[in-house]
Amino acid sequence: MNSAAFIVIAVLTLAAALAAASLPTLIHAALSFAVAFVGVAAFYFLLGAEFVGLVQVFVYVGAVAVLIVFTILLTRRDVKTSERFNWAGVVVAIAVFGGLFWAIFKTQTLAIAPPQIAPLTVKRIGAALMTDYVWPLQCVGLLLTAALIGALILVIEDREEVKKAK
Repeated sequence: MNSAAFIVIAVLTLAAALAAASLPTLIHAALSFAVAFVGVAAFYFLLGAEFVGLVQVFVYVGAVAVLIVFTILLTRRDVKTSERFNWAGVVVAIAVFGGLFWAIFKTQTLAIAPPQIAPLTVKRIGAALMTDYVWPLQCVGLLLTAALIGALILVIEDREEVKKAK
């Protein structure tokens, strides 16, 4: 069952990632990117890392992908795309994957046992975030809110200038 689920998730995730990299319509590519994030989260759930899978869904699918889609929708320009295929991107991708495969096959396995640590639970993570790291968490939230408001102000001013120019 797990190997069949792994194969299905892998095929869907790779298809979504390839679609995100190759679709000419920017909004379709961003939505495919979000589907690839969901596929990565499914891998985490399959591995038994439920907390990391939920963080993947909440942060990347729920925040980053939605922010990318909103950014595309807010700053849409009538830009003509070139019909040429980007061979430089293919060369860079092959070089990166070649380097990754080389590093994987050249790395020796570890023969020592990992140290025993207490199991990490959502309750322990929540307690740490709400006691030791509450100020950094709130500062990041304020910073992201200010960045979103600033982006909206820039887009609104830019649209008003375009309307005046017409």
